This record gives sequence, C-alpha cells and structure tokens, in this order.
Amino acid sequence: MYRVRLRHVLAATVSFVAMLSASRAEEPGYGPRTYDRTLEALITHEDIAGRGGWPKVPGAAAALKPDSQGPDVALLKQRLMLSGDLSPDALPGDVYDATVIAAVKRFQRRHGLSELGTVGRLTLKSLNVPVEIRLNQLTATLERLKGNGFSFTERYVVVNIPGASVEAVEKGVVQRRHLAIVGRPDRASPVLQASITSVNLNPYWTVPMSIVKADIIPKMRKEPDFIAKSNMKLLGAENREIDPASVNWASLANPYFYVRQEPGPTNSLGQLKIDMPNSEAVYMHDTPKKSLFRNDVRFNSSGCARIEGVRDLAAWLLEGTEWTQPAIEAEIAKGERKNITLKKAVPVAWVYMTGWQDADGLVQFRDDIYGLDTPQGIVTSTIQPRRPKPKPVVAPTAAPATAKLPQPVVRPTMPKSAAAPVPTPLPPPGTAVAIQ
Repeated sequence: MYRVRLRHVLAATVSFVAMLSASRAEEPGYGPRTYDRTLEALITHEDIAGRGGWPKVPGAAAALKPDSQGPDVALLKQRLMLSGDLSPDALPGDVYDATVIAAVKRFQRRHGLSELGTVGRLTLKSLNVPVEIRLNQLTATLERLKGNGFSFTERYVVVNIPGASVEAVEKGVVQRRHLAIVGRPDRASPVLQASITSVNLNPYWTVPMSIVKADIIPKMRKEPDFIAKSNMKLLGAENREIDPASVNWASLANPYFYVRQEPGPTNSLGQLKIDMPNSEAVYMHDTPKKSLFRNDVRFNSSGCARIEGVRDLAAWLLEGTEWTQPAIEAEIAKGERKNITLKKAVPVAWVYMTGWQDADGLVQFRDDIYGLDTPQGIVTSTIQPRRPKPKPVVAPTAAPATAKLPQPVVRPTMPKSAAAPVPTPLPPPGTAVAIQ
C-alpha cells in the first residue's frame, strides 16, 4: 500500500518539478496572469495535502552541513521532494550532497531567504509550516487579487509588502527589481493604489505628528540634544524656528510646532524620495541605513517603503527626460533640494501577497507579517480550495507524517471582469515615514 501511495506522490511531484522548471523570469510576479498562476499553485498544493502533506523536519537539521549523513538528511530530502524542490530521482540516500544543497537553495529562493544551501533558523521554520497553512496563504492571496481592481498599464510599479520587494514593469516585462524595507507590524504599510508623480532630491523630512509624539518627545526627555544632533529644527507659526531648550519636554503632550529634518545624507529619507500622493501619506524613499537591506527580515519602517537602489528606480521613472542616473547623482551632490515632476504619472500598487506562483513557475511564500491571512490556516474567505478526494487509510508505521486537512470547501473560479470588487482587508493605517 505504501509503495502504491509513494508512486502517486512521486508522479505528482514530477509534474510539480516540471512546472517549476518553466523559465519566464522577465514576467512580473504581480501582473494580469498572477491570479491564474496562483490558482494552479493552489490546486497543486491541494494534491499535496490530500496525500498527507510533508513531514516535520527536526530541529537537529539546522546543524546539518554539506557532506552530513544520517536519518535527518533523509527526512530533509523527503520534505524537499514533496514540495517539488528535490527531484524524486535524488530521493534515495542520506548524504547532504550537491543535489541537496541545490534543492535547499531552491526552497530558500521560493521563500525569500538568502540562498545559502544550508538549513538555518529561518529555513527550518519555513520547512515546518504545514501545507494547510500554505493552502490558506494561496487562498487569501487569490481573494485579495480578485477584488483589487488594479489596472495593469504599460508602465507600473508594485510593492509586495510581505515580500518586502519592488518591481518596475514595462510592457509586461520586469525592468527593475529592488529589495525594500516596509512597515513593522505595529506601524504597518498600507495596501493601496496611487500614482507616482514626482521625484524629490535632497528632500526635507517633515516628521508626522504621530512620530513626534511616539518617538521624538520621549527621545528629547532622555537626550536633550537629540533634535540638534539629528539635523532637525522645530518650526512654529510662519515657519519661525523655535529653540528646543525653550520647550518643556517633560509635560509636552500636544506640540505647538512641527519638526523638520534638514536635507543631507543622514536624513531619514536619505537623499531621494519618490512621491505618490495618497490618503495614507506614505511614499518610497532612500535610507541612510543601507545595511538593513542585507537582512532576510525587512520590516523596520514606520509605514513607508525604503528602496534599495532607489536612484536607479528614479532614473527608470524619469526615462525619456534629461534626468539620467548620472544627472540625478550630480544634482544630489549639490546638496540642494530639487523637485522633478514626471512627464506622465506612473501607477503604483502596494499589495499583500503571502502565497503566489511567479512567472518562473516557482510557488512563492512569505510570512503573514501583519496577520491579514486567517489564523491557524483556517480559510474563511469567499475563495476556498476544494477538498481533495478521500485517500485510503494507511497504517501509521507505513505513512509519512500527516497534518489535519482543511474543512470541506469549494474550489475557486476565475473572476468575471464585470464582477463587483470584493472589499480588500486593509492593515492599520501606517504612519507617513520611518524614523530610522
């Protein structure tokens, strides 16, 4: 019975690996075809769930290194095979060889992790997320995609918040990919659609009042010179400068001034801001803390999106004008504020995709950092995966580890273009920008 069941799993996995091998790397992860691709991924993962899911990898696997050998390696290989990251032909054996390293790297690439080929803490955590939760992520993403109503124009920009990443797309092809730093859970980046209208060089940062109250006032109570050393000014009526020493910070609750950080390399916005007027007062910008882009977990801002290589993105937005990247660099070097209006506004979407299939055929997953997917992997949205057909009961000694299957549900269908938009869950409004 077990051999018959294993043949079914291997056959399904061969099909899954073939799907992953398709190469259309230049297509955007978020585009007109994302819904269809993600629906395919949902069906594939339903099949994996129906056949018992994948086993839990023990914590000891985090100590495994290339050339390690033993039962933990064999279990890791089974786990990678069941999710399509390792070919079934490579399943025999218990050695952490080059094939296993490549499979781990593929898994890490699908989960937005550094491709090291070894099983660290974050990789182990992702390996042990049950397939039922992965099904829920795909379903929740489909629900959001169904009702977002975004118009995929010739040129657009997308920020995937859980992926902490940015794509600049033109004529259906990705022109730029950037890492991003987005809002931390208590200051979430919002899901929204807007238009990019201008690029600001050497910008001021007018600190949102929420950040003044939550961050700057407490800082001034502990460090009276914080305003001065941060290159900030207090400005009152008619932009008259106020001496920080004249303010009673100990009892201040409702500031009668605003705080502005002057332009410069230490400005919290860095030296470039991409403006996209919207009701949430968020935007994309540079940052002086570029080392944060080296982290796999990049949820550190106060709501805005910091972009790695933001000057390159700005040059793309300004293509067809005199503002090439060298020209932008030269203007920034002058240290003077400059506002450059785009000839044509570029649509931008901030989306929340925790599970989707990309143009390469790779099924991508990211942590539900804001808890917008339903907890415990239980689907409550209007789009729900179908329940796989019941499988024969297999003796515990003959079957790999299994997890509880989802409750009876209905397979989703492709939305009709005329359908009314489904309300999209929004995270708590994010503050305008990140205090670094």
